[in-house]
Amino acid sequence: MFRGVNVINLDPKGRLAMPARYRDQLVTQFAGRLVATIDPMAKCLLLYPIDVWEEIQKKIEALSSFNADTRKFQRMMIGYATDLELDGSGRILLSQVLRNHAELDKHVALVGQGKKLELWSEENWAEQTQLWLSQASSGGELPTELQSLSL
Repeated sequence: MFRGVNVINLDPKGRLAMPARYRDQLVTQFAGRLVATIDPMAKCLLLYPIDVWEEIQKKIEALSSFNADTRKFQRMMIGYATDLELDGSGRILLSQVLRNHAELDKHVALVGQGKKLELWSEENWAEQTQLWLSQASSGGELPTELQSLSL
């Protein structure tokens, strides 16, 4: 399980050193293999261990290609999916196309989300965090799914 926020550096070539606490799990459970794709609803990337991604891709492929909205979703999620592998130094190399979508620059936020990781520019992550916090503190209505959750 991935959790927590790590602010790390992205080098000019697009390489990112995976934090040791994630790296060990990725190497032992998934042979250091990941898939990165864009988040169609946010300016971030989604990083999945290979086995997790393969299950998700099956579900995406099973959606009707005759529905225009699901077809767009399939094109985005699968079309941008890129196989990644940790190198000997525990780094992954992100393509320019993926970096452009997420507006990644030197400082990025790697955010654990259970079975996946999200990769945000540090600036976009900070902006989103402030937006979410201001909405929550202004008494915004919680989605129905969250109203019964007890923390």
